[in-house]
Amino acid sequence: MKVEWLLILAIVLIAGVAFLAARKRSSSVAQKGTFMKRTVATANEQAMYWRLASLFPAPEHIVLAQVSFGALLTAKAGASRYSFSQKIADFVLLDKSFKVLAVIELDDSSHRGREGKDAGRDAMLALAGYKILRYKGVPQSEKLLRDLAPDKMQITSPSPLE
Repeated sequence: MKVEWLLILAIVLIAGVAFLAARKRSSSVAQKGTFMKRTVATANEQAMYWRLASLFPAPEHIVLAQVSFGALLTAKAGASRYSFSQKIADFVLLDKSFKVLAVIELDDSSHRGREGKDAGRDAMLALAGYKILRYKGVPQSEKLLRDLAPDKMQITSPSPLE
């Protein structure tokens, strides 16, 4: 009888240890796989989007937000590709044939102290032939119209970066 109780106790202990190990494993997987919503655009970015969309309406223009540099740039060398693969442009203004008219960046407080990184991003886009406009806040409509006037536009096809 004593042996039976020891056997039952051993089985209960093994089951308990297995249960705790499985629970720990599932909670660590849940933590690694926990995702949360985030706002697609800040209030300033939303205001900028609607200002651009009202000044440059469809079907003559297309305003894109949160555009991957991978959609704007290409490179032959892997090291060059990796230098832009994680970067995002705030806005891209296109004509109706999907030619890029300008890449527009809206700098908020998160850009303070990142001027060097921003300059590097702008240099990549400029090397590919894009017009880059950078604003510290949502500009007045008149400023946007002046900055994006057709005579100031350089509609160029991007060339591959080396």
